Amino acid sequence: MELLLLATFIAYFVVVIGIGAYFYNRSAKMKEYFLADRQLNPYVVALSAQASDMSGWLLMGLPGSILVAGVGEIWVGIGLAIGTYLAWLIIAKRLRIYSEKVNNAITISEYFSNRFNDKNGTLRILCGVVILVFFTFYVASAFVSGGKVLLAIFPDSEYLWMMLACALIIIIYTFMGGFKAVCWTDFFQGMLMLIAIVIIPLAITGQLGGVEAAWDQIQSIASVDPAFSIDFIQCGWIAILSGLAWGIGYFGMPHIHVRYMAIKNADEIRISRRVATVWVVIALGCACLIGLIGRAWAEANGMSAEVMATPENILIFIVNDLWSVAIPAIAGIIFAALMAAVMSTADSQLLVASSSISNDIYKHFKGDSISEERLVWISRGIVIIVAAIAAFIAMDPASSIMELVSFAWAGFGAAFGPLMILSLFWKRTNKSGAIAGIITGFVVTVVWNTFLRSCILGKIFGVSGLVIDTPVTGLYELLPGFIIAGLVIIIVSLITGKPTKDMEDVFDYVDSECRRSAKPYTCTSTAKAGILAAILFFAGLLSSIVVSGVEEAVAYITIGDLLVAGGWDAALAFIAVFVGGFLVAICGYCMTKEKSQCSQIAGAMILIAGIAMALAGLIDMGYDAHFVLKNIALVAGIVALPILVGEDILARRSITTGATLVAVAVFLGFWAASLMEVSVAISLALMACLAIQSLARIGRKA
Repeated sequence: MELLLLATFIAYFVVVIGIGAYFYNRSAKMKEYFLADRQLNPYVVALSAQASDMSGWLLMGLPGSILVAGVGEIWVGIGLAIGTYLAWLIIAKRLRIYSEKVNNAITISEYFSNRFNDKNGTLRILCGVVILVFFTFYVASAFVSGGKVLLAIFPDSEYLWMMLACALIIIIYTFMGGFKAVCWTDFFQGMLMLIAIVIIPLAITGQLGGVEAAWDQIQSIASVDPAFSIDFIQCGWIAILSGLAWGIGYFGMPHIHVRYMAIKNADEIRISRRVATVWVVIALGCACLIGLIGRAWAEANGMSAEVMATPENILIFIVNDLWSVAIPAIAGIIFAALMAAVMSTADSQLLVASSSISNDIYKHFKGDSISEERLVWISRGIVIIVAAIAAFIAMDPASSIMELVSFAWAGFGAAFGPLMILSLFWKRTNKSGAIAGIITGFVVTVVWNTFLRSCILGKIFGVSGLVIDTPVTGLYELLPGFIIAGLVIIIVSLITGKPTKDMEDVFDYVDSECRRSAKPYTCTSTAKAGILAAILFFAGLLSSIVVSGVEEAVAYITIGDLLVAGGWDAALAFIAVFVGGFLVAICGYCMTKEKSQCSQIAGAMILIAGIAMALAGLIDMGYDAHFVLKNIALVAGIVALPILVGEDILARRSITTGATLVAVAVFLGFWAASLMEVSVAISLALMACLAIQSLARIGRKA
């Protein structure tokens, strides 16, 4: 092994353990050890949340699944990117305020218990059990990742010893420093992960001869391997729903929620949201590229058989081939980034798991008689115990990182996600509904995974009779678990007693505080979404037509034709329709917040049009649903347009009115002259009008 590679890698561990040692005597109290005394700055919070979220799954599990199955797995990345933004937008600030208001709760279990005035500790114990079960699987996935990385660096060693070494390092700095150490190491590791994940796809694309050469290689592989698909849209609605469902998991992740609670100032959540969203979009996009281009790289370098045998090690194969000998320092940095991805998640999960037992269960039964210093030491002991159980699960080197993470993510998302949203936004939610929802989410996840999808439990514990080789539904268990648990919370809350007056008063206080400190609404919000939607739609659609090579036959090409064309033209058309539709819906929602009644009605129509447009992009044009959704989008847009024009006429906005009418006339003229298919002409006309209306709103008061 190159000494420079080893030195770079070891330097990373020295820094990480040094951070833990630095915070050792600065985490003597529970709120310091578990929540950094709510004093973290927004940048540390943002990178810590995302680094602790992504784990070794980002650099190993996700690229490995794409390498084997193709672009259909990218839906997971899309779902996570959307979910990241929505979680920061919807629950982060409110949870920060609410958790402090309900007796300064420092864990999610304590927040739920205090929120619903749970005197007997039922919610604490229930949350503790769920956290312990699913975090054990989650931490096990990190240990598997770490063991595989260390084995790549020390190939003459055994997987078991490398996995245990990884576990020991994580235990040491989590044991010493607590939440502050974890967050600051996550900040450092998040930066390192981002650097590595951007370098890799650029390097292998260059080695393959550029983007076009890489894409040609990918197409060649797809033509001979039916399991590897580059058909982004037509992977099936179950795969699409399952991928997008990963996004709702963010509403139930305890190790991410505590980051929201730890920020110094709730108003700084906006900064954290922006930083986190940018980080996660770049990271997920590059991870998907590593899986896709990595398959082409393996084929071009004669390593296809070796890589396909262990697809989750694709990044390790690339680093060993490109830099281990040629530039060992870079190899050391990227291997350190791999370990950063592993450790940044495992440490957070160990900390939350230990807090759920020590603070939420042990302290509840012991009462206030136990000192905080003693409780911190008990928590440190539990870190070791949980890590030991996770290491036992991770002993099998054949364990799938993707499957372990998938199961744990679904468990948390279904058990805690619906309750988190309803506890923050629905005053009528009560303790009975909370208990029923957590139990339902937990049970549905386990049952669905075992009997209706693919049994991770059977694979891990060797219960072969439970393993279903051909899944009954193939639908990711998080989606049914989340929906059913949410319905159960609502139904049980409605048929049982109302919350107490004190609970309602606290809810009203938090709600008024969030509204008071909210950023004032302006029409510029509408303008930004509308302009971006129009630009994306025009650019995506026109690029798709050019790439498909049908410039001479534009009059006969429909958007549906482009969506099913296959290749880059279909991908570009999909971006125009699905992402464009999503932005149209946001624009419509913003319009409903304006004071003008005409704008509110038109906004509702545009919201419906955007949703229908996005859904139409998901469904094959061979299905009636695609035809219905496409026409709903067109009709809703056509209804909204005269309302907006009428408002402009009444307000004497002659420039806006004239520009809108000209845009409609131009595109309908293209159709009349047989230069454009009618649905395409109407769609482009409506998007042009949306852009004009949005531009006119810049600077206008709501």
